[in-house]
Amino acid sequence: MGFNLGRRRQGGDGKREGETLRRGWTTGACATAATKAALTALLTGEFPDPVEITLPKGERPAFPLARTRLTQSEAFAAIVKDAGDDPDVTHLAEISVTVRLGKAGSGVIFRAGEGVGTVTLPGLPIPTGEPAINPVPRALMCAVVDDVCRLTNSASDVEITVGVADGVALAEKTWNGRLGIVGGLSILGTTGIVHPFSCAAWIHSIHRGIDVARASGLRRVVGATGSSSEDAARRLYPDLPTVAYLDMGDFAGGLLKYLRVHPVPALTIAGGFAKLTKLAAGSLDLHSGRSQVDFAFLLRLVAEIDAGAAERLAPAILGANTAKAVLDLCTAGGLDLPALVAARALATVRETLREAPVAAEIVVTDRSGAVIAHVREEP
Repeated sequence: MGFNLGRRRQGGDGKREGETLRRGWTTGACATAATKAALTALLTGEFPDPVEITLPKGERPAFPLARTRLTQSEAFAAIVKDAGDDPDVTHLAEISVTVRLGKAGSGVIFRAGEGVGTVTLPGLPIPTGEPAINPVPRALMCAVVDDVCRLTNSASDVEITVGVADGVALAEKTWNGRLGIVGGLSILGTTGIVHPFSCAAWIHSIHRGIDVARASGLRRVVGATGSSSEDAARRLYPDLPTVAYLDMGDFAGGLLKYLRVHPVPALTIAGGFAKLTKLAAGSLDLHSGRSQVDFAFLLRLVAEIDAGAAERLAPAILGANTAKAVLDLCTAGGLDLPALVAARALATVRETLREAPVAAEIVVTDRSGAVIAHVREEP
């Protein structure tokens, strides 16, 4: 649903190349453990510490409690999230749960506490007006409620309020607002485990963004590689609502393959020259660590424009360190390389979308965010 991954570290984290990175726990797993601890204390008078839970794939982690509070009517338990070596914005955030007994027959009711957002737009797996707690964490919390209540011969009528310390401020570092999640973070997780530097959370957020756009009846969505190219798209489409802008980043493939099955009538992909050169060459993952600019490919494009110029510039192009260096050479020589990069990028997009009814366009920007090429398919 929401996307709580942020840039916790800038640069290295002390790990050597090839060294195994440490896994962590999702906000959903932490909330589940806090629920079990708080409900156990409310019904028995004692907090289990550490508290063990069972995750969807059978793992049984134990969580130490950071804070507890118990009164006659409610119990509170908090756990400090350990995201392992993942750059998660919620690493070391305090995830808390307050439980109260509900009316007979009410079942399990979820509330958004301080720092947890509320869903305000359709298209997410949780209805509007509900706390931004994803289906899997809800199921995990319901399961521990059933287990604890069965062991204590109690009815499973419980109100669960989930909070995240400083969640409102942390949410500003995420893209939850674009998905219509307001007032804080989402409680996420499908396996309960955070895999270090996983792409899955980012791609999941892209998919949910498309779902929200479709449910909102939008005719166009925008996938941008960064803030400068997104700003360029906003200048082209000033009336598009914020929800139309998907945080594509480097994951063009994650965006296009989902749109292939869940189409929106029009798609704009905006990006810098270097990123879209990779897309033009057929790469769907634009991250610098997983794909590189193909300078031989750029030379072939120059040859399509002017074979003589390509012959003269070949040593400089093949020896270039950056795509910008090639762009500068071609610009100085009056060669419109961005237009051809845009056309080839559009061909990659079309090939990936296959027959999906999506009219695509490509917007190429320079480092200042100025549009240097723009090609489109007709709807």
